[in-house]
Amino acid sequence: MNPIPKLERVIFFLITSSVFYILIYNYYHYSPILGYDAEAHYNYVDYISRYLPRSFKLPTSLDTREFFNPPLGYLIPAISQVVCRNIIESENFLRDCRPVYGNVTQIFQSFMYIFTIYINLITLKMFNNSKNILNLSYFLMISLLAVNYRTISMIRGEPYILFFLSIFLYLILKIENQNFVTQKKDIFFLGLTIAGIALSRQWGFLLFPPLIIMLFTKNIKNKINYLKTWFPSALIGFFLSGWFYINLYIKSGSFAAFNMENSKFSILNQPLGFYLPTSEHLRFLFYKPIRPHLDNQFITTLFADLWGDYWGYFSFTSGYLNIGRDQMVIGDYFARVNIISIFTALFILTFYVISYKQFKSSILVRYINLAVIISFIGYFIFLILYPVDNGDTIKATYMIQMFHLIVFLASIKFEKLKSENLRMYSFIIFALLIFYLHNFQSFLSHFPLALFN
Repeated sequence: MNPIPKLERVIFFLITSSVFYILIYNYYHYSPILGYDAEAHYNYVDYISRYLPRSFKLPTSLDTREFFNPPLGYLIPAISQVVCRNIIESENFLRDCRPVYGNVTQIFQSFMYIFTIYINLITLKMFNNSKNILNLSYFLMISLLAVNYRTISMIRGEPYILFFLSIFLYLILKIENQNFVTQKKDIFFLGLTIAGIALSRQWGFLLFPPLIIMLFTKNIKNKINYLKTWFPSALIGFFLSGWFYINLYIKSGSFAAFNMENSKFSILNQPLGFYLPTSEHLRFLFYKPIRPHLDNQFITTLFADLWGDYWGYFSFTSGYLNIGRDQMVIGDYFARVNIISIFTALFILTFYVISYKQFKSSILVRYINLAVIISFIGYFIFLILYPVDNGDTIKATYMIQMFHLIVFLASIKFEKLKSENLRMYSFIIFALLIFYLHNFQSFLSHFPLALFN
């Protein structure tokens, strides 16, 4: 009897248990008020909840600097705020209900993250024609991304993008297997998913151009059926989400408004150090990768923020150095995390490239590859259009969709390796498990129990 499947189930169960532990631990040790631009996000929630349930109004730039965000990520906390103010006694409901809807948001987004992983496992099972949903290669790699746990602990729209993206990938594969012969319910669910992505965050729009690009490739043999599927789905998505962007254009003069004035596109908007890391950047990446050491350097900042907490909004924060655990030595720990994560990143990128080359005849695989490329290019252009001296807009959370897509595609070949070269597969799994154990502290908030509640 082959002991590998049984051992895989044990490892899968242990990682699952550890992920639940991380989510529960962070619920008790982290408050969303510590998140990126948290006060502005809370102001967005408070503005919406002020008018619920009688009416629904969106804030302007005068109400919050996060006015440009679609409202979906704020509805659960806003509804929670309404419920809270009707059941507690207080002299300041907005202030006293903030911890309540912060906690509710963390719970909701944690469950949404779990369902995101579950849906992706179903999609991978379908793609691999597997009898077993327990895909250890995918689950282990996705669980290594520290950015996941930070993102779902804050009040943000990105967890919603991940959730709807998982449904989107499932539907793309399902419809591909049907050769784009779709029923009305398929088109309706696609439209709902498109609207969900569009109403989560503006970054979600970077997931749509690949569908247009693929129409002009040879891989789409039945272009009529392809159009019959995507055109009405896009219309449904537009009718359900377009109102927000039309309203944004009317109030702000742009469908893609932001809280900064953009510059005319020019590579000179950013200094040379933004594009190419210096020896000093590389030294700090593997010595003390916390702000401000990487100083607006794109590659090293994004890497440090993906695997650690470069900006200090989760594992540590400069405002609470005297309270948080291990605050003064956290940079040394993240340096080791980054060194180890080089190997993790190389594993993932290698399997990503091999997966694409081997399975690029699949529409789903081609979509993922294009979505990764366009997400990267779109984000890079954004950083050039909106230069910030300290690189404050370089955050892995903003492009978390890209990292999830990379891991998804990489896991396809990684899983195939199990039947092709079991020894190599086992070695990589073992290595990633060691990395996971070493990096575990980067998944946890380092603050005392219920400090902000």
